[in-house]
Amino acid sequence: MADFQTAIKATLKAEGGYVNDPDDPGGETYKGIARHKNAKWPGWVNIDLLKNKKGFPENLEDDADLQAKVYALYEANYWDKIRGDEIEDQDIAESVFDFAVNSGPRTSAKLAQIATGATADGVIGAKTLEKINTDDKRAFLATFALAKIGRYVSICEKRKESRKYFFGWVRRTLEGI
Repeated sequence: MADFQTAIKATLKAEGGYVNDPDDPGGETYKGIARHKNAKWPGWVNIDLLKNKKGFPENLEDDADLQAKVYALYEANYWDKIRGDEIEDQDIAESVFDFAVNSGPRTSAKLAQIATGATADGVIGAKTLEKINTDDKRAFLATFALAKIGRYVSICEKRKESRKYFFGWVRRTLEGI
């Protein structure tokens, strides 16, 4: 079975640290956690307090409580929603998890379902898990990667400001194959 601790390390590396990009519709983010989408996340209290301290934003890494809150959010809101503990292959679990973080668990689940030929309802259930766990790994990862890239193209067509993220999204996708 796949391991959350291994998966989260790869995703956090891709997400980076503290960013406040005016072109990002999520606004202020920390390790991929967007303030606009997660306004009530308790980690923002830690971050707001540390903004006035020396060494911001590097000092965020030293706050053990903040790091625990990051892990807790990702486990409950993303890993558990894609049923990561029940996916047998670590690479597949990491790919589905990472895309869930990037696009939402329902979108990631739908694309995983499409990649396996399961009914695309956005919820990974027993039938989808069976298909994910018995599908050819290389075929799944390639099909899933193409579906992700297609989603990114669609985002960029709808929102021109997002084009500057496109090649980073594609690189992140291809690194997961």
